[in-house]
Amino acid sequence: MQTGEIRGRLARRSFCVVLSCAAIFAAPSMAEVTSLGLEDTTEGRALPRVAEGQSAELLSAFFGLDNALPFLARLICRGAPGKDGMPVIFSTEIDHATMQAGDFLVRTASGATGQMHCVTLLPATDAGEMRTVLLVGEFGDADNDPPVVVEVVGHLHSIDGMLDFRGAKVEVTPLAPGPSLVMAEIADPQARDLGLGQRRTDGTDCPTDGISQAVRVVWAGGVTLADGGEPGAVERDLYRVTVQAADGIKREVTPRALADLGDGDNNHLLCLDTPDTPVSVSFPAGVFTDPNDDLNPATSVAVRPAR
Repeated sequence: MQTGEIRGRLARRSFCVVLSCAAIFAAPSMAEVTSLGLEDTTEGRALPRVAEGQSAELLSAFFGLDNALPFLARLICRGAPGKDGMPVIFSTEIDHATMQAGDFLVRTASGATGQMHCVTLLPATDAGEMRTVLLVGEFGDADNDPPVVVEVVGHLHSIDGMLDFRGAKVEVTPLAPGPSLVMAEIADPQARDLGLGQRRTDGTDCPTDGISQAVRVVWAGGVTLADGGEPGAVERDLYRVTVQAADGIKREVTPRALADLGDGDNNHLLCLDTPDTPVSVSFPAGVFTDPNDDLNPATSVAVRPAR
């Protein structure tokens, strides 16, 4: 195989981690999940940043690709190939109807402002997933003037319409580090799928027999195995979930099954066969890679309680 072909395949694989291949070739209505609008057109409505125990924050901004979105990225939005890709994760799901590219501002180490091109929710559009937005644009140079902070400068609302993320900001994880766990929560079995993704972008579900609950884990960016494949039984057994029984005793369990696979997003569902309360999730180093082919570090995160 020629070097150019190898590079092409790697580029396509890397891109399919950020935005699933299924989404590329069978995309839903772009008006619903992708925005090129560089002006904020959302009414502010004087919504707060904190309400009823919920806080509108940015949890992560991950510099996934530096001038490396491949030619297929044109199917996200015209002009995307060759630009930077940066997944940003919110503390709650967002109202996609209030999302515009102009809601986001990226600053580099020199103080320069990045050039936003478009933003998309793809492929993380399943029920409970709508908290990861991929920013596409020119956000600085990884070696000479990297992006250092992302801020929400427009009115971008939570999915329940109670919060406004305007003013939320987070430091950017540089290009070189691999992906880490950013958030874990007890998945709501009643969460409603808004139907924004195609069937091919729907992740797999937990089995019904013997499963008491599921924990959703969110990585900083899309993750696959080093060969681009989906995780299986080996990777399922590497996840460790600390649970606490009613008597306060804690123990470590492995998931009975691993779900939300096959859709190329940054979410996994850990299907548990115990009703004990999940407390934290951990995963060892060197298993998953990000779009830049960086391996994950050892990572852990506390589990948010069910709301």
